[in-house]
Amino acid sequence: MRRPDTTDGAAMATRGWWLILLNFVIPGSAQALAGNRKLGKLGLASTLIMWVVGAVLLLGLLLWRSGTLSILLTPLFLYAAALVCAGYGVLWVVLSLDALRLTRIVTVAAPHRFFIALLALLLALVQGGAAAYAVPRLFTAAGTFGSIFHTSAPVVPPSDGYYNVLLLGADSGDGRDSVRFDSISVVSVGAESGEIIVTGIPRDIAHVPFSAGSPMRAEYPNYFSGLSDPDCGWNSGINQLTNAVEFCRPDGGASLYPEARAQGSTPAIEATKDAAEGLMGIEIPYYIAIDMHGFEALIDALGGVDITVTERLPEGGGPAYEGQPAEDWASGWIEVGQQRMTGETALWYARSRYTTNDWDRMERQRELQDAILTQMSPQNVLQRFEEVARAGEDVVTTDVPRALVSTFVELAAESNGMRSIELSPSNGVDQEWPDADAVHRMIREAMHPAADSAG
Repeated sequence: MRRPDTTDGAAMATRGWWLILLNFVIPGSAQALAGNRKLGKLGLASTLIMWVVGAVLLLGLLLWRSGTLSILLTPLFLYAAALVCAGYGVLWVVLSLDALRLTRIVTVAAPHRFFIALLALLLALVQGGAAAYAVPRLFTAAGTFGSIFHTSAPVVPPSDGYYNVLLLGADSGDGRDSVRFDSISVVSVGAESGEIIVTGIPRDIAHVPFSAGSPMRAEYPNYFSGLSDPDCGWNSGINQLTNAVEFCRPDGGASLYPEARAQGSTPAIEATKDAAEGLMGIEIPYYIAIDMHGFEALIDALGGVDITVTERLPEGGGPAYEGQPAEDWASGWIEVGQQRMTGETALWYARSRYTTNDWDRMERQRELQDAILTQMSPQNVLQRFEEVARAGEDVVTTDVPRALVSTFVELAAESNGMRSIELSPSNGVDQEWPDADAVHRMIREAMHPAADSAG
């Protein structure tokens, strides 16, 4: 290998094939056998370190998944991984081009000469392309995790076997003086099983009690009775909490929830958590808010969503006067049938209520959530990772601590599906005067059906 007979074209061809392939499988081996030994040692040492790190991570995922994921899903590790991949990618390409030089291609017999050179260049492109693909995605992932999951607050243990997260669709569109919650749900994830239960709370449900210990309970001891000031919203629906807590108080709710903003939340969100806790009888320590105004960017980043439309729906801001036909104000229509929706169309699909009712609207929102989760397949997310991550930074805010992300990822991998509960009249929940005790029983039975049947 080191001192070949350059006059033997066939032997040089065999040697050339070996050098190119060995260098691809074990980077640095070509230099150790036939070239600069210092460069070969650098390549072999780097390769060995990469193999060891990869083996350790694989064993960690097999034997201690939660701890390994907690390391992998941190900005520091992702930034470090990006730099290492960039450095190793450059080294790998340099070693491949040097391996081609070591073949002494001009002494190789034809037609091997052409094919060895072609293979060496193709493998160098593969190596460089792999690094070029991985590095920006790692940097993007690090930035996304750092910006979305920015709090390092301690993890709250699961409540009665479940991690509960308030999921809000926040409407900050034009003409709104304050952020309003257009969609309210509670996602409950089983701490052992990974089972997911999504409870839909109608945004206009009224007279909701607050949980014990809530600062809002001192303001409204029995239930949220609404506001009398017409400038602040007069009804007692749960979606009026933003006005009651922030918009209509001089201090913006700081006296009620003084630590909210420092913990990545807002007083209105904390009040909504307390109301959902009082209504459902469970502890809800975290929230995830999705800005509906930027929601379409996330769907477009995923390449759209597939929805089966069962009823023709109008797009547009609604009638200018009571009774105006939809044909006169609609800017477009969502037709019946199977559709691949863009973000703009999907947003209209989720929000339209002028020709249907709020219960249909809640069902469509849940259908859209399911469709987005389907589009969030690993393959699709990897293909569009940078677009999805950029959209996520603009769309999602949360106080879920960074340390809990790995637990949710692990539970999601083990999940056997998702169940939905709607706190609607069809399930016996009165929208004006809900029976909180009955709702507590409904939620308890859904979370622990075996225990309830045994009892």
